[in-house]
Amino acid sequence: MKPRTPSKQKSSAQGSKGVDAYLATLPPESRRALQKIRQAIAQAAPGAEEGFSYGVPAFKLDGRPLAAYSASKKHCSYYPMSGDVVSTFARELSAYDTLKGTIHFSPVRPLPAALVKRLVKARIAELRTSKG
Repeated sequence: MKPRTPSKQKSSAQGSKGVDAYLATLPPESRRALQKIRQAIAQAAPGAEEGFSYGVPAFKLDGRPLAAYSASKKHCSYYPMSGDVVSTFARELSAYDTLKGTIHFSPVRPLPAALVKRLVKARIAELRTSKG
């Protein structure tokens, strides 16, 4: 089956079962890499709500976008939902292809869980700061 790619319209939240179904459509290497990303996000943000945003698995915290991830034919992507977070971690992300709000990585060389957790915690801090 072909993996989902981001669409222009938001998908309704489908929760963990929808994410499980999405991951089941992926090749084994991509599935393993994204399962590690999913687990790292959940560990770093235990109160976050899992679902979908723009057609890809995502987490929200207090109703606000926290992080998302996806797979395509050529790479996997992690979306920290913040260009500032990507900029802050530019040095640690130098081995990966980055765009303003996206980090691309190979499924055979996924983002380390510890780095994902730091990215999530930085995004949480950003959300808490901008909340007031």
